[in-house]
Amino acid sequence: MPSSRRSGKRPYAAEHVPLDLDRVRGGRTSEDAADGAWTVQRVGGSDRTFRCPGCDQEIAVGTPHVVAWRSDGLFGPDAALADRRHWHSACWSARHRRGPTRR
Repeated sequence: MPSSRRSGKRPYAAEHVPLDLDRVRGGRTSEDAADGAWTVQRVGGSDRTFRCPGCDQEIAVGTPHVVAWRSDGLFGPDAALADRRHWHSACWSARHRRGPTRR
């Protein structure tokens, strides 16, 4: 007797849904710029505040922003991930105009 459970496959007549690469990558992308190679994740908000290294202002709770860390870190990927920073989206986009990253 056949199972009543569905196999999870789409029906033949259903429209194909393209793969959402951002969702598969967890929202992470890679960016190469003059200041190095970065792993960048755009987040919809957080439950705590962070200080943006671009403008030295707080990123308020729930504010969409960017989390970035070096992909080419000298001390390896674990150290680079531990050194990640939260940026306002506009500050991240304009970082090449202000020079080296402050800590």
